[in-house]
Amino acid sequence: MKASSPPLRRRYRRILTFFLRAILTLLWWDLLVRRLLGARWVNRLARNRYRRIARQFRTLAVEMGGVLIKLGQFLSVHVELLPTEVTQELAGLQDEVPAEAFAEIRTILEEDLQAPLAQRFRRFEEQAHAAASLGQVHRACLPNGAEVMVKVQRSRIREMVETDLAALHTVIGWLQRYPPIRRRADLEALFEEFRRTLFEELDYLTEGRNAEQFAENFRGDPGVRVPAVHWSHTTRRVLTLEDVTAIKITDYAAIEAAGVSRQEVAQRLMETYLQQIFRDGFFHADPHPGNLFVQPLPWPEGGRGGESTLRPKDGRGNGRGGGRPFRLVFVDFGMVGRVTPEMW
Repeated sequence: MKASSPPLRRRYRRILTFFLRAILTLLWWDLLVRRLLGARWVNRLARNRYRRIARQFRTLAVEMGGVLIKLGQFLSVHVELLPTEVTQELAGLQDEVPAEAFAEIRTILEEDLQAPLAQRFRRFEEQAHAAASLGQVHRACLPNGAEVMVKVQRSRIREMVETDLAALHTVIGWLQRYPPIRRRADLEALFEEFRRTLFEELDYLTEGRNAEQFAENFRGDPGVRVPAVHWSHTTRRVLTLEDVTAIKITDYAAIEAAGVSRQEVAQRLMETYLQQIFRDGFFHADPHPGNLFVQPLPWPEGGRGGESTLRPKDGRGNGRGGGRPFRLVFVDFGMVGRVTPEMW
């Protein structure tokens, strides 16, 4: 275990304590109470029990951040493994935590970019535009005048990730001893998948390459946009992207006020994922609302309404409606999936 400092040791123990209590609670009900009162009575209360444990985990994850938030998001999509009450409770877990002090962020930037901040940026906003468990985003301007968004990894996040993973691997060992769980899922394989994905997210060079591959796959589609990577200002811990002004995909009021059809947004999103999975074999694997945006485009000549804009002006769309032209903007390619021929 990498938890060498007192804060990391406390973190390790706290994670183990939570899962130990949760496991003992489940065993109490499944092994003892079930025998005393019968399966029918225990099963009737199971939903509330699962929901309560999931809610407690969600509270802990939001407080501690780091791997626990990522774990909650990871588990929320594994509906084949967990009860519906658990996946529903975890589905809304947002990857948002308080921003780190700018002094720490400045240190990482100047170490990785090998120059004082003022030399590498014309302007750099100290207040974070967004903060997540592994990193945070700041608005900035490059010396050439390009407006950018700079994603910076949190200080000591790798040590925290290693500590959390060590604790979770211990929990996996406990769970593997319980036959009903062992028969239901290969927890070691799931843990390895989660660990691999997490460390890929910690490498911003990989994320930048993923973004460029995704952009290349949609190069001929004017309805999809991926912010360009500024490689001169990108390292394993710093990712600098083109600043694309757009509307969050769940901001329905703003989308409608811009004249964009929500129906067309939904249809295009579905079409892009069909292409990603069935044609490209490479897909954005973290499509939560913070990573998807709608960018309204100018109305075509002739005014508002008219031809559908599902695929604006590329000759491939024949959808319904006459909303304003728009693009779907995808960001954050730390988590991607691949579909290989062997999977078919």
